[in-house]
Amino acid sequence: MSIATLPGITGRRVTTARISTRVLFSGDESGTPVIFVHGNLTSATFWEETMLAMPAGYHCVALDQRGFGESDPAAALDGSRGLADMSDDVLALMDTLGIEKAHVVGHSMGGGVTWRLMMDAPERLLCASLVAPVSPFGFGGTKDAEGNLCAPDAAGSGGGVANPQYTQLLKDGERGDGEMTPRAVMNSFYWKPPYTSDREEDLLTSVLQTHTGEQDYPGDFVASESWPGVAPGRWGVLNGMAPNNQPDIGKLYAINPKPPVLWLRGDSDQVIADESFFDLATFGKMGVIPGWPGEEVCPPQPMIAQIELVLDNYAAAGGAVERVVIADCGHTPFIEKAADFNRALQAFLGAR
Repeated sequence: MSIATLPGITGRRVTTARISTRVLFSGDESGTPVIFVHGNLTSATFWEETMLAMPAGYHCVALDQRGFGESDPAAALDGSRGLADMSDDVLALMDTLGIEKAHVVGHSMGGGVTWRLMMDAPERLLCASLVAPVSPFGFGGTKDAEGNLCAPDAAGSGGGVANPQYTQLLKDGERGDGEMTPRAVMNSFYWKPPYTSDREEDLLTSVLQTHTGEQDYPGDFVASESWPGVAPGRWGVLNGMAPNNQPDIGKLYAINPKPPVLWLRGDSDQVIADESFFDLATFGKMGVIPGWPGEEVCPPQPMIAQIELVLDNYAAAGGAVERVVIADCGHTPFIEKAADFNRALQAFLGAR
């Protein structure tokens, strides 16, 4: 199902050297480019109101990443490359559109794509805005601020950690509001209850456009001797975020030039958190998943502490870092607290 864009947003299909996908545009085509990179289980639709709120002088671009929205359904994600397939797609889109450099704004998984863009092509970024970003050490399976693995095979991360009930409802296009439905998950975790969006139906359609399967969401997995019994496979988005598939963080500190970084998050985020409700170790600690080996072996991933440490090290290596925490706000501040988010983002971009 296609989603009608808001007035002022233009959507068209763009084919690059890597992928054919839907791309949304707004603003002045001769203005400074800003590329918006969406998160997991969403699409470019989530960025429309943010794009429309941008002041004059910016050319806003948002793509449906591979595996999401109206991107080519045959374009699989090789998780053994981390999120490099997605970051390479952004660079290919920039080449196709004739964009030499751009501000990049990445949300959640899109923040992971932005970390990778910084490492692989820092000269193409005017700045990097990380909105509730996945840790640069990946999602799940790490135990300390330095990103050390809980188990050698990164057990507790990758395609095997997704809730199969949710995945089936996603595949079925379920629009109800029962337990673990896409609507319930969106309204419980994408933002802080009791907030709901006026565009709830369009945003839910965006969620339901997620491509499902062993090469998409959640991806494949292998059995593990370590708790919780599953480790990352090769294909799909969750394997792209598995910690064993992330590049050495030292690469980030060595980049030249170093794009200025904005880290912006909500204070009530339950997705990217030190005890995330999407980390199996959190449920092990709560006693929901049996056999948890304890805090010393497999604690909940300290996601915020990891990002803090990495950005502290980035600043120590010469990079400029700004931090903004929006009060009483969940995982998607640009929708839930749009005025506060837009004020912070536009001030950061305007200072570059």
